[in-house]
Amino acid sequence: QVLLVFAEEDDQSNGFRWACDKAGFRCHIARTPQSALECFLDKHHDIIIIDHRHSRYFDAEALCRSIRTTKASENTVIICVVQRHTDREESSILPLISAGFTRRYVENSSRMACYNELIQLEFGQVQAQFKLRACNSLFTALEKSQEAIEITSEDHVIQYVNPAFETMMGYQIGELIEKELTEVPINEKKADFLDTINSCIKIGKEWQGMYYAKKKNGDSIQQNVKILPVIGQGGKIRHYVSISRLCNDNNKVEKTCECIQAESQTDTQTCRHKDMRKGSLDVRSTTSRGSDGSSQRRRSSMARVHSMTIEAPITKVINIINAAQESSPMPVAEALDRALEILRTTELYSPQLGTKDEDPHTSDLVGGLMTDGLRRLSGNEYILSAKQTHQVAGSLSSPISLNDIPPRITQAMENEEQWDFDIFELEAATHKRPLVYLGLKIFARFGICEFLNCSESTLRSWLQVIEANYHSSNSYHNSTHSADVLHATAYFLSKERVKQTLDPIDEVAALIAATVHDVDHPGRTNSFLCNAGSELAILYNDTAVLESHHAALAFQLTTRDGKCNIFKNMERNEYRTLRQVIIDMVLATEMTKHFEHVNKFVNSINKPLAALEENGNNGDGESIKTVLRSPENRILIKRMLIKCADISNPCRPREQCIEWAGRISEEYFAQTDEERRQGLPVVMPVFDRNTCSIPKSQLSFIDYFIIDMFDAWDAFADLPNLMEHLNNNIKYWKGLDGRNLRVLRPPP
Repeated sequence: QVLLVFAEEDDQSNGFRWACDKAGFRCHIARTPQSALECFLDKHHDIIIIDHRHSRYFDAEALCRSIRTTKASENTVIICVVQRHTDREESSILPLISAGFTRRYVENSSRMACYNELIQLEFGQVQAQFKLRACNSLFTALEKSQEAIEITSEDHVIQYVNPAFETMMGYQIGELIEKELTEVPINEKKADFLDTINSCIKIGKEWQGMYYAKKKNGDSIQQNVKILPVIGQGGKIRHYVSISRLCNDNNKVEKTCECIQAESQTDTQTCRHKDMRKGSLDVRSTTSRGSDGSSQRRRSSMARVHSMTIEAPITKVINIINAAQESSPMPVAEALDRALEILRTTELYSPQLGTKDEDPHTSDLVGGLMTDGLRRLSGNEYILSAKQTHQVAGSLSSPISLNDIPPRITQAMENEEQWDFDIFELEAATHKRPLVYLGLKIFARFGICEFLNCSESTLRSWLQVIEANYHSSNSYHNSTHSADVLHATAYFLSKERVKQTLDPIDEVAALIAATVHDVDHPGRTNSFLCNAGSELAILYNDTAVLESHHAALAFQLTTRDGKCNIFKNMERNEYRTLRQVIIDMVLATEMTKHFEHVNKFVNSINKPLAALEENGNNGDGESIKTVLRSPENRILIKRMLIKCADISNPCRPREQCIEWAGRISEEYFAQTDEERRQGLPVVMPVFDRNTCSIPKSQLSFIDYFIIDMFDAWDAFADLPNLMEHLNNNIKYWKGLDGRNLRVLRPPP
């Protein structure tokens, strides 16, 4: 609110009035000192502008002094409008300051000049006064605090103590203010102990511990004290805040939600370093209005929240470390602090790429596969519609029976139980329809029809519908990739350790999830879809867009037509369980949580099993069974299984590995081409078909995503042949890269 005090209307007053309207400020006009004072006491304006150009009307300085005598003007900005003199020397502003004016304004009736003045005031003095006004609330909180609070300057001169401090120590505030700490014999500890405290707080660290303090009457009391340095002007420590509370009868400190307990010691004190958080105060939160009733209700709610026993596992870990810090020497306490910093981050499982000399291929792969894009939409939206027409059972020709498979296809599938099975030979024999044939054979081997209580013809129809909804135009994400992942999944399911772990329903879910895990894939990454503003990205809120679509569409295609509904004869609860496992496994193929899945697998399964073996419990079946069969660990194993199956290309025989590398590179090249055509952010710039080094990109992918994951999976499932292929393929790509070749194969 603005109050204009002008005896007469003129261009200057009109300029300020127009400026108030433009700025959206409420404006009042007073013509006399009496009406100005009455209006101010009624409205409590933030800005008062007084005309000081014509003394014959009223004394502007006397009016300002009158306003300043009121309590309401404490945070008011008062402006003095003075005449412009070009023919005499500039006069001093000190008399105006003495009268109580905040600043002067040399007359300028230009509307924009008046408007600019008001805007500068709003974001300068007025905003500063708002913050000062909020300080009253903060001091009220300090005054009512039950903890003793003392604030000193950087030179340890006492500047404030609250009533609780006066009560605890027996001093009156007047006896302490402006006194140096050394003048007040409060701390009984030795000089070297004070040096220990100072060594902490002078480098910006918080100190917490116990010491004995002496009251004014000479009595000694034991306190739990926390001393916090406050960073101010110039990034230097400008104040110290000391928060003290008396210890109870058992010489232990009451717990609070925010304070770490210090160990009760008489002779040995622990100096604990903690990084100070340079937080800022939100003034709006301290000036918010509310009734006494609402305040009481909120306090009651907060008390209930603090008494809740719900605790996340990570919270328990942090609390355990906090407790361990209490009795730890300083180096250990500092190390635990660093551990706590890491644990409190949101991305607990994702490694951080270095900022120097980082591999651009790795950076682009991480950016392209592990993020949801830059979320910068273009005018040309990429259309992959959730309402897109999909192939259904009725629109497809009737598939053949497993018993009627042509000899060439039968021959191509002869060794499908072996890891070295050639999926590309089957792709050629089936004219790019390998999923139906391989699916029929693998599902028959695992007795899927018997488990689902469905006919072979229903299964055939379902496989054909799913395969028809893979895009054969994609160089990589087509039904051959799906068949390859299905084959790897079946191979892993046949390993002894996996068979010990999973139930029949898990095996069924894994094979179905592998079959559908990329259905209707557009040949573009999640980042691309998010950047392009595709309908699917909007539908799934830019989160696991493709994986959510694959899982949802798979069930839509399956259940919309009884001819291909392989679930139609299942009991309801069993179907819900199966559906839940399938969805979880498909979503696990999303790469943003890659490191979370791998790290959880290592810590929950690999390490406990290794510990059992080291302790000589290798033959203890019950102990191993406890690790393997817990519901949580079975989920981790299923996720790891499909993840390894999904990106197992580097562990295939060399020629298959090379073929897959060429196909995924071509798909990424096509995406980069389209991003440039549409003016979208290029999420993987190294995949430029004119400059990309395929060996480098493969080595980066293997190094960042594959090695650790397959080391963990091999330790669990025992896969020496896969690891041998992986090592051979790494040598192959390094050989090409060492010769500076950017292609898939060396020249003849």
